[in-house]
Amino acid sequence: MTYDELAPPRTWRGPAIATAAVFLLNATIIAGWVSRLPATRDRLDLSTAVVGITLLMAGFGSLAAMPFVGRFVARFSSTPVIVVLASVCALCLVLLSVTPNAVTTGAALFVFGMAYGSWDVAMNIHGSYVDRNAGRDYMPRYHALWSVGAALGAGLGALAAFLGLGLTTHFLIAALIGCGGSAVVALRWFVDDREPAVAHVEVVDESDGTTSMVKPRLLTRRLVLLGIITLCACLLEGSAADWIALYLTDERAATATVAALGYGMWATAMALSRFSGTAIIARLGRARAIRLAGAVVLTGVVATLAAPGVYGSLVGVLLWGAGVALVFPAAMSAGGETPGRAADGIAAVSTIGYGGFLLGPPLIGLLGEQIGLGNALWILPVLGLGIVLLAPIVKPLRPATT
Repeated sequence: MTYDELAPPRTWRGPAIATAAVFLLNATIIAGWVSRLPATRDRLDLSTAVVGITLLMAGFGSLAAMPFVGRFVARFSSTPVIVVLASVCALCLVLLSVTPNAVTTGAALFVFGMAYGSWDVAMNIHGSYVDRNAGRDYMPRYHALWSVGAALGAGLGALAAFLGLGLTTHFLIAALIGCGGSAVVALRWFVDDREPAVAHVEVVDESDGTTSMVKPRLLTRRLVLLGIITLCACLLEGSAADWIALYLTDERAATATVAALGYGMWATAMALSRFSGTAIIARLGRARAIRLAGAVVLTGVVATLAAPGVYGSLVGVLLWGAGVALVFPAAMSAGGETPGRAADGIAAVSTIGYGGFLLGPPLIGLLGEQIGLGNALWILPVLGLGIVLLAPIVKPLRPATT
């Protein structure tokens, strides 16, 4: 018998911890790169507009590669896929410290985005596989550890800048820690998460106990709706990251310190919510937890935009972060339950989410140029309402057991 057939739930703690570790290490890479953007801009003598266009190349690279990751994981398992992708990320990160101009930097970022976005999909596929076998929704905790890793990576970047380390030295250290560490963890503790292709799958809807035989299709109503709820969540996350501080400064007359604190409060609330997400989902069920999360983020965004005074907005920011935190991890878990197409389901949902991160905030910025940022952000409560209405789509859909 295989490891998977023998393993009771408690033996999946090791793979779950390993998955969480890779999420953390993965985040240190992107945070290390972003934390040294000022030094990269100065090294290449780029304008802000050129920096923005160059950074878009990483997003386009991610969107180009992510839809295809599922089939590679299904064939080879996530372990070798992550090892290869982490190696490519390490090489690109070091190259980004020596590229001579914006064109070569953009090219390196395109390849970096392809590898990094694909790595993100692969580790989510492994996390979903572990969760389904363990019978627990650990996915929120994996994403919470990603937030911790981002903070650690940014801290390392700040330390490197303070010590006057060159970009090559810093990026080499970051690559060894984040990429090398992830490869070691995956090789040592990841399990074989390949799932054989099947012609028909019997699934049980845990909300009412009904079963049905379905073909393992990818383009299903359920997956489309999962993509929409993921898009709503990612637009809310990306808009918060890009616009909260500016909104507090321009629309609420907050000081620069208070504006920065506002974003920090949002990020902290998000991380704490994700750490508690596994327990919340276990208690309420995934669909009820996400409906509650949608109501919280809807309330938070409205309070941010409508509550009197800057402190009323800060309360809204806290609710915004706490509510939106659980939606993306829950959508990843639900996508991984796509009958007979678990890896492809996560790849599809992830790609849609990245599209929301990439395109949503700039579109809000363009709209804000026309009608004002405060008015443009009123589109966000509609997204919160969408999460409330679509919450039932994330309810568990697991293969029936005999």
